[in-house]
Amino acid sequence: MHNGNEILGWGMATFTWPAHQRGADVRVRLLADGTARVSCATQDIGTGTYTVFAEVVSDGSGIPVDKIDVVLGDSSLPPGPTSGGSAATASVVPAIAQATDKAMQAVLKAAPKAGNSPFSKADPKTLKFGQGRVYVGDKSPESGIRFEEILQANRLVGLDGQAKTNETEDQKKYSTHSFGGHFCEIAYDPQIVHLRVTRWLTVMDGGRMINEKTARNQIIGGVVMGIGMGLLEETVYDARNGKPVNNNYADYLVAVNADIPLIDVIFLDYPDKVMSEYGARGVGEIGLTGCASALTMATYHATGIRVRELPIRIEKLMSA
Repeated sequence: MHNGNEILGWGMATFTWPAHQRGADVRVRLLADGTARVSCATQDIGTGTYTVFAEVVSDGSGIPVDKIDVVLGDSSLPPGPTSGGSAATASVVPAIAQATDKAMQAVLKAAPKAGNSPFSKADPKTLKFGQGRVYVGDKSPESGIRFEEILQANRLVGLDGQAKTNETEDQKKYSTHSFGGHFCEIAYDPQIVHLRVTRWLTVMDGGRMINEKTARNQIIGGVVMGIGMGLLEETVYDARNGKPVNNNYADYLVAVNADIPLIDVIFLDYPDKVMSEYGARGVGEIGLTGCASALTMATYHATGIRVRELPIRIEKLMSA
């Protein structure tokens, strides 16, 4: 297929990345000022870990995200995983959910003890916690009392819940992976031996997406690196001493905005219950996996030439 002087080529490649889960301890505290504090010694390197913590606590308790304080990155906090191997989110989410539930259960146990409490004669097992309120199980959350009122009535500063992510029996029996496919279109102009990427689509199953926006940004970043890997990047070494010759951005080529087309990402958003009740698996490195293969497939479709060494050089395409 042609587009003016350019020949269009289509290529695709599949990819997979193991879904790791490491140990994580998380503490959730519900406070008498109506806020929540969730803490863990893990760190956020720009991948959205702060957001994930707040969203999981909010999802479990009904407390608005803007009233949840996330505290990370201090060794005095409960131990957490490193931010690597696409494992941080999958590791912390089960502990966050369980710690949130334990903190809510502590409030439910305190509810009948509060002075002048409408739950003074209630069995804590009949009470529920939702939308930041305590209410009787057969009624709506709106009929209940905000959790901070119960803490204040009991003269409590806060109540805690702490939990740890542990390997389950299912995880010992199954192999867990995130997986999907890259689909790309390139345009090749044989008159000037010029190749450019014009369209890109990535479709993947990464389990449940806790925050689709930050997950999509990670995949787009991986694809950008993959385009750089396939078309531009190469380290040249001095044969005499093994030192990199192009050890600077003047000589080492990386992808810039002009090299990158519109990138679309589709998540199947199918929870992996083997991983946890939330079903989240990691995304990150997987965005890069398979990109160069998709590019070389598209190049073959447009030129008829199999490129087996990266980057795809102009001289390899001269005979097309």
